[in-house]
Amino acid sequence: MAVVASAPGKVLMTGGYLVLERPNAGIVLSTNARFYAIVKPLYEEIRPDSWAWAWMDVKLTSPQMSRETTYKMSLQNLTLQCNSSSESRNPFVEYAVQYCVAAARATFDKDKKDLFHKLLLQGLDITILGDNDFYSYRNQIEARGLPLTPESLASLPPFTSITFNSEEANGDSRKPEVAKTGLGSSAAMTTAVVAALLHYLRVVNLPSNDQYQEKDKIADLDVVHMIAQTAHCIAQGKVGSGFDVSSAVYGSQRYVRFSPEVLSSAQDAVKGKELEEVIGDVLKRNWDHERTKFSLPPLMNLLLGEPGSGGSSTVSMVGSVKKWQKSEPQKALETWRKLSEANSALEMHLNILSKMAKENWDSYKSIIDSCSTLRSEKWIEKTSKPSEAEIVKKLLGARDAMLEIRGHMRLIGEAAGIPIEPESQSQLLNATMDMEGVLLAGVPGAGGFDAVFAVTLGNSSSNVTKAWSSLNVLALLVREDPRGVSSESGDPRTKGITSAMSSVLIK
Repeated sequence: MAVVASAPGKVLMTGGYLVLERPNAGIVLSTNARFYAIVKPLYEEIRPDSWAWAWMDVKLTSPQMSRETTYKMSLQNLTLQCNSSSESRNPFVEYAVQYCVAAARATFDKDKKDLFHKLLLQGLDITILGDNDFYSYRNQIEARGLPLTPESLASLPPFTSITFNSEEANGDSRKPEVAKTGLGSSAAMTTAVVAALLHYLRVVNLPSNDQYQEKDKIADLDVVHMIAQTAHCIAQGKVGSGFDVSSAVYGSQRYVRFSPEVLSSAQDAVKGKELEEVIGDVLKRNWDHERTKFSLPPLMNLLLGEPGSGGSSTVSMVGSVKKWQKSEPQKALETWRKLSEANSALEMHLNILSKMAKENWDSYKSIIDSCSTLRSEKWIEKTSKPSEAEIVKKLLGARDAMLEIRGHMRLIGEAAGIPIEPESQSQLLNATMDMEGVLLAGVPGAGGFDAVFAVTLGNSSSNVTKAWSSLNVLALLVREDPRGVSSESGDPRTKGITSAMSSVLIK
């Protein structure tokens, strides 16, 4: 029986750079762009002599990259031996497989271990698929002579083959890289694979789409989180902040990172310590990250646009900022403090707006509807009573906080010598914030040339996407979706066929 799990991509709205250090928080929104992992047995039957085998077979298929990789995994020490070319290796999935098997061994009693051993002898057949929004398809759309619109993106088949960037802007060649939009594909993929494997091996019972917030599922999600964070960090070769994995597991949230020491034993494993013992230790550690439920206030929409200037290397940008922090500690500390205050102010305004929507829905809806057709300087003119003026005041407060955040991020970029908000992005963001019905706009996460985001009011998104198209910016199909990881009822590729058939029948 196949197990299918999915995990969402993310947008880090506030907390770029700050979220790397405790106790600074970041607001991270999970999205409707999801990564899927399908796990099933490689062999239906177990051969009679299989109990004497010292190895199991693993096959990893990535249809979008036209790659198939096969491995032999030692049942004694859980090492993986790749039988395919090194180009097709995927370290995120490799560590996920090793750590999930180790987690099962570390937690099962003898009765469960027999069934578990049988599952291993049948081999593991893993397929990974990412929604189109994780990848850049601008080149294909332009090559087809289609306009840069969400409709053109929607016309592409689900899970379209991925293109590779193999040339620098100056014409130099480089190692081919997947062109991405910055939604955290490696974290979503690792989380989906870990969740599917742990569910398949009977370590956890994943929530389905409609159960993701239920309290009795949190303990299982915590196990997925610990293993996914560990696999993702070790595969990257560094202990990052983990906000991307956390949002892939739990959904939209306010996040404070875990102490890096939590993963010290996993880093020892790379040096040859017994894996089962190491993962057992990881599961017992005090994971001290903090997460609070968060989502955008009602009638507000997340919008992402791809300017087509190529992605940025978060790792090298973070390195440059850390170098600057060391060279000018006093200035860095002061900038950090001001940026943190602006982040907190934005979070506060959005939380108050959510509260206002709950307490006075009619006034809130009326104001959002009115403001959605106007530029921000006209919003206050639409108020006729104090409660409405108070709502507009909070909307304008959120805008001001975002402008302040952008200002501090630009200063950090200038001081560190990196393009956190490059001039081309500044012009685009200023033009976007000047549009009717736009609350705020910014560069997510570490900044650079990745997709930009906007938060729009009411039904104003379609006007923004049209305006972006005229500015050579492709609006993505991504929206906020607060759900985290979940089990799926079937292969997402067959779902696409079914829904396409239904839409044909409806027409």
